Amino acid sequence: MNRRSFVATLAAAGVATALPGVGQGATRAKLEIDASKPGPTIPQDFTGLSYESAQLANPAFFSAENRQLIELFRGLSPTGNLRLGGGSSEFTTYSDADPSGPPPFEVFGPDTSKTVKHGTVTTALALRNLRDFLDATGWNCLYGLNLGQGTRENAVAEVAAVYRMLGPRLLAFQIGNEPDSFRNRYRPASYGPEDYLAEWNSFHDAIIAATPKAKFAGPDISNKLAFLTEFAREAPQHRDVILLTGHYYAMGPAGSPDATLDQLAEADPKQATIHAGSFSVVAEAMHAAGLPFRMSEGNSCWNGGQPRVSDTLASALWCADMLLRFAALGFSGVNLHGGGNGPYTPIAGAPSTGFVRRPEYFGIRFGQSFAGASFLAAKLTGAPAHVTAYGMEHQGRRRVAIINKDDSPVRVELPSPVGAHAVRLDGPALESRQGTVFSDVWVARSRNVVVAGHTAMIYEL
Repeated sequence: MNRRSFVATLAAAGVATALPGVGQGATRAKLEIDASKPGPTIPQDFTGLSYESAQLANPAFFSAENRQLIELFRGLSPTGNLRLGGGSSEFTTYSDADPSGPPPFEVFGPDTSKTVKHGTVTTALALRNLRDFLDATGWNCLYGLNLGQGTRENAVAEVAAVYRMLGPRLLAFQIGNEPDSFRNRYRPASYGPEDYLAEWNSFHDAIIAATPKAKFAGPDISNKLAFLTEFAREAPQHRDVILLTGHYYAMGPAGSPDATLDQLAEADPKQATIHAGSFSVVAEAMHAAGLPFRMSEGNSCWNGGQPRVSDTLASALWCADMLLRFAALGFSGVNLHGGGNGPYTPIAGAPSTGFVRRPEYFGIRFGQSFAGASFLAAKLTGAPAHVTAYGMEHQGRRRVAIINKDDSPVRVELPSPVGAHAVRLDGPALESRQGTVFSDVWVARSRNVVVAGHTAMIYEL
């Protein structure tokens, strides 16, 4: 065990100040909580994963036979959300016929400019297997349709099949993936929100004529908030629209020299697809539509993730902080994009080779542990910019989360003494690609706690 992990262990155990040099020099901070100002409650299905629609070309992937993946999903949440969409959704078609040959691939990772999309076909068999998978995990599904290159007729047939086969496991349909990026790709350069809404309504009306009880979410934008604003303005006209959605990536693209460990520690990375100052637009859209907002796709670095950044302890700490930050903003859920073996996928691997948990998996578990809890107004003073804290309460149980993405330890004075039980998220080093753990620890009863650098803690008060 290296010194940093050794110090983290001692600090979590509440004995750091008893040894020479341990915890000395830590920045002193104070956390105040105002229980008279409750904030949003984190929904039970807040946790989500996002996969490419093309993955359905292999009916054996999301199936009851893929038991290891089922257990990994359940290890994240007993009631999460699986979103199917991504760039490959604009290349897929649906067929009622079962596949006649072997699947074109076993796993399909995040869509990138170099991804071969194969003109994939989603079949009735894939949907039947998907229902079995969802039943086994307890998750629901946000299902994307091909607007970029698809036809209304195919969308109508696909919706009817999905609605029938997924049943209560279906949350809603999304018509199109990142329509704000259609310009100069699937549509002319002049394509704007009004053009998108006209197409959306055309697909929507045809779908509703065949499947009257279908529910919808959207607009599933990349970063152009005008599309979200216009969609939210029109949403009240459609009682079947139940959710606003959009994407968020902290940095990108993959390969950029600016996509670094240091950038990922920032609260608002300079390359973020939507910056913190723009979240007020999301809030305004939620208010205008009277609907919740879900981050239906996102991760640390777009275009598949940055090697040795998106697959490190740094990504786990970023993920834990991002989940709680977005939950505190009132988002109804977050779906981390992945699949295959790309750097940022929370779960890597394939049925034939087995699956592994990447560091982000443990960051998701950190955030998920607060499902059902309500935020309390929390004020952290004296801490470095890379240290964040949250206060929450659930059924009379009050807890705080302190996430230290800084190099050095921080000593935090809490409103009341901590209980004996705490939870720690850490690893051997910030750049570590293995060894990230999310584990229970025992702590001494005290109002002052020391959180080591590159560590996240959950304390009971």
